[in-house]
Amino acid sequence: MELLTLERLYPEMVKWRRHLHAHPELSYQEKETSAYVAARLAEFGIEVKRSASGYGLVGILKGDKPGKTVVLRADMDALAIQEESGAEYASQKEGVMHACGHDGHTSMLLAAAAYYSSRRGSIAGELRFLFQPAEEICPGGAQGLIAEGVLEGADAVYGLHLWTPMPVGTVGSAPGPLMASADEFFIDIIGKGGHGGMPHKAVDSIVAGAALVMQLQTIVSRSVDPLRPAVVSVGTFQSGTAQNVVAERTRITGTVRAFDEETRFLIRKRIEELTAAVAAAYGAEYHLDYMMGYPPLVNHEAEFNRFFRVAPQVLGEGVQVSLIEKLMPAEDFAYYVREIPGCFIFVGAGNPDKNAVYPHHHSKFDFDEAAMLHGARLLIAMADSYMNE
Repeated sequence: MELLTLERLYPEMVKWRRHLHAHPELSYQEKETSAYVAARLAEFGIEVKRSASGYGLVGILKGDKPGKTVVLRADMDALAIQEESGAEYASQKEGVMHACGHDGHTSMLLAAAAYYSSRRGSIAGELRFLFQPAEEICPGGAQGLIAEGVLEGADAVYGLHLWTPMPVGTVGSAPGPLMASADEFFIDIIGKGGHGGMPHKAVDSIVAGAALVMQLQTIVSRSVDPLRPAVVSVGTFQSGTAQNVVAERTRITGTVRAFDEETRFLIRKRIEELTAAVAAAYGAEYHLDYMMGYPPLVNHEAEFNRFFRVAPQVLGEGVQVSLIEKLMPAEDFAYYVREIPGCFIFVGAGNPDKNAVYPHHHSKFDFDEAAMLHGARLLIAMADSYMNE
């Protein structure tokens, strides 16, 4: 077989990406996306193993020589957003769009699979090309794939995220905690309804809820070690039916972010304690649902060092390799690096000249497709470095 280069594969990457962008599918609904990926892998002569827990799949490529096993991962799902980018390849599905770059992630991994397929005779070990569904919505697709054994016998795992806040021509990562955990809380304060003119005959859930919102703001400032970044944000406060009625019920929802498990569980404990105390102080009852989402994404230091070592070599002087700051968004790639060594890397994809200036999850989001070439090179370089050392 003729050896394929990434430069030769780049037009195919763009074609794959634009097809996927025009045909997005939501989390847990990636049926056609999965079929499209499987068809491409079959064209490359790569064994395809489908997931039983959703629409995920793994392309398996075993070299002719024994060696290490490396997993390369991409996510495939889109978001419930009406696209307004105006691109010629814009979503053809009402209310659904690839607003986070997962179409690019999938295309980069397909390019890596095609590249390695043309070199299978020289591969020592095994490569697994993991196409994961449902990264955008908890509980996410990673845990199901891990339970099915996608990491069994694997030695390392690598993943990338195209990132428009960083300009194209830059890449970055960090050792240790890189992305935060993401937990959610749903609190119902139950009081006693009544006439707005006779509040002493009622239990005002709005007053109790307002007091609780203020108390929740003290958790990070007074309970969490100030050297440990954390966020407690109330996102919704819903209550009341009329201006002259004491509201019987108030619903408060929010999100919690942290970079270590100790802080994460401390915040949960304080939310539970404060909710109970405030409800009791105002004579109300409460119900608290607390959902533990994705854990912190913690890169292995040795694998980060590998990235920092190989990235300049394969990307050249024109690409800046950086140590980046922690990020409060969450990623279920975190589950993979809890199991085996690995590294998650951000690939700059912003470019004002190509209107790639909008934040992720925006209706006008797009990225500079040239970034896919950088990302695919990094995936291959990381795998090569690990398998050949």
